[in-house]
Amino acid sequence: MRRSPEESKRLILHAAEDLLIARGPSAVGVRAVADRVGMTDAGVAHHFGGREDLLVALLHHGGRKIRDAVEGAVSAWADDRADVDSLINAIAHVYDQGYAALAVSLHAAGWRDPGAGFLEPVVAVVHDTRMRAGNAGPVADTRLAVAALHQALALDPVYGAAFRRSAGIGEVAARRSGPQLAWWAYAFKAALGLEDAST
Repeated sequence: MRRSPEESKRLILHAAEDLLIARGPSAVGVRAVADRVGMTDAGVAHHFGGREDLLVALLHHGGRKIRDAVEGAVSAWADDRADVDSLINAIAHVYDQGYAALAVSLHAAGWRDPGAGFLEPVVAVVHDTRMRAGNAGPVADTRLAVAALHQALALDPVYGAAFRRSAGIGEVAARRSGPQLAWWAYAFKAALGLEDAST
């Protein structure tokens, strides 16, 4: 049975994602993906071009997963209080699946994503929550806090353990990101006055 172009692209991206999760960005290649989906290298190249184009498409796929996680977290904020912890965990989960290493390696190779603003819904709902609580400063502060949080989440899977070790955290504890994510949630909420920092 012949696959539609959309089905072929979906299968290729899922195979590339499986390789990324299992072995990192270096394992994602046209031949390895072609072998996983039962097509030729030329078939994969027909849909995505060469390896770099495939990696960029995979990174965009990861970006869509993050946008979906953001939309889900934002829509769950119906109680007028931003659930920062669920947002942090949702975004961190996507980056932990190899997308952090992929983003870093593509950036190091000179690729730049022209897209922008996919965390704007988070900025809007967090700033609105700050306004309702009477804690709203400039929206620029909210944007910077969201950007800092996103930067930390995106880089933690690649560099987090090393940074924790540099602060004197032992080897085993340094490999666990959970306490660091909890600290980021605490710091984010405290900086923006989203809730009492002692909770």
